[in-house]
Amino acid sequence: MKNQNTKKLAYAALFLALCLVLPMLTGQIPQIGSMLLPMHIPVLLCGLVCGWQYGAAVGFVAPLLRSVLFGMPPMYPVAIAMAFELLTYGLVIGLVYRRLAQKGVAGVYAALVTAMVAGRLVWGVAEVVLLGLGGKAFTAQAFLAGALLNAVPGIIVQLVLIPAVMAALQKAGAVKEYAE
Repeated sequence: MKNQNTKKLAYAALFLALCLVLPMLTGQIPQIGSMLLPMHIPVLLCGLVCGWQYGAAVGFVAPLLRSVLFGMPPMYPVAIAMAFELLTYGLVIGLVYRRLAQKGVAGVYAALVTAMVAGRLVWGVAEVVLLGLGGKAFTAQAFLAGALLNAVPGIIVQLVLIPAVMAALQKAGAVKEYAE
């Protein structure tokens, strides 16, 4: 049990590091770099591989730490809203995947889509609260643009990449003990 917790902690640290580095790589593509949602991928994988506790923690810490270290995303309101969004991704994907009887690609897709919807809804609520505190409005148009329209490239990448990575990890036996 202790060895398994150590592995999960090491994997979570790796996923957190990826959250810090991936935006630097995708940022080199000016037209769609931020639309690829590079921090979401490691958080979602962390929730699947390590479980909901680690996924939630990495999701919450990553945007805040990245904002403090690199100044991007801006802390208010972007990094704070993202912290709640990514926390939700890690939490929901880990919980849903753990409870599913089907652990293959179908299970990954079910947990992934559930987490993506829940995370975007939480992001919308966080934006309403944060912008409301600043005396600004968060419109339905802003929600649709931020949660869906501007995120289409990232959504596609997540739907293709995450099940493929999980299938490869499961085939290699790297996540066998985590698929509880």
